[in-house]
Amino acid sequence: MKAPKDQHFLIDTDAVDFIAGSVPIQGRKVLEVGPGGGVLTAALLERGANVRAVELDGTLLPNLEQRFKDELASGQLTITRGDASRVDLPDFDLVIANLPYSISSKITFRLLETGFETAVLMYQWEFAKRMVSPPGDGEYGRLSVMVQTYADVELILKLPPRAFSPPPEVDSAVVKIIPREPPVKILNREVHAVLVRELFSHRRKTIQNGLKGMKSIYGEEIITKLIGSLPKDLTGKRPEKLSILDFIELANRLSDLI
Repeated sequence: MKAPKDQHFLIDTDAVDFIAGSVPIQGRKVLEVGPGGGVLTAALLERGANVRAVELDGTLLPNLEQRFKDELASGQLTITRGDASRVDLPDFDLVIANLPYSISSKITFRLLETGFETAVLMYQWEFAKRMVSPPGDGEYGRLSVMVQTYADVELILKLPPRAFSPPPEVDSAVVKIIPREPPVKILNREVHAVLVRELFSHRRKTIQNGLKGMKSIYGEEIITKLIGSLPKDLTGKRPEKLSILDFIELANRLSDLI
């Protein structure tokens, strides 16, 4: 079966079994994004999951509908056609999917906003590394901060290109994500998200100079007050040196001034 665009079908049966068995799914509603040929879908169904699949490529639907006609008839499987980063998602408890790589960022942030118990998701290796990177690491960035603020993230499996058909040009990784509340209260999550985005959009600048670039968003007076309230050892750092707590503290200080 020909894979559409950036979708690479997982064909390593050991990896399929590992992913499908990575969390208890018996009787649970499991969202699968991009079922493709249905290899992972079958493994989830065999383990007693109620699978809620979302597939963008209409050319794959006839095969899925034929292969899983009994499960579709019984309601154990439903298939929604559409882009999972935008379409109305079915009700679900868990997410287990080999994500199309082009929507990795969009769907990850959307899922975190929507809420779930646990997600086991396939990403490109470099993307997955950024998700789990700690402060000070060269891969640490906006993705690292936003995901780690709202979830515990763990790399649980690395896969070579030969595990897929067609093989991608890079290694892939399976990541387990368990949402939780931030380590301390965030006064305004939108302000926090904007702050993280803006500082990392100029990651070579110090925090002081990065904040100055936000005057067009929050006004010169507010940003000047914020910078004046911060310790010198913080304003002289670059974004990749700030911890998750540092970003929350910065955002809360800014929220108090708005």
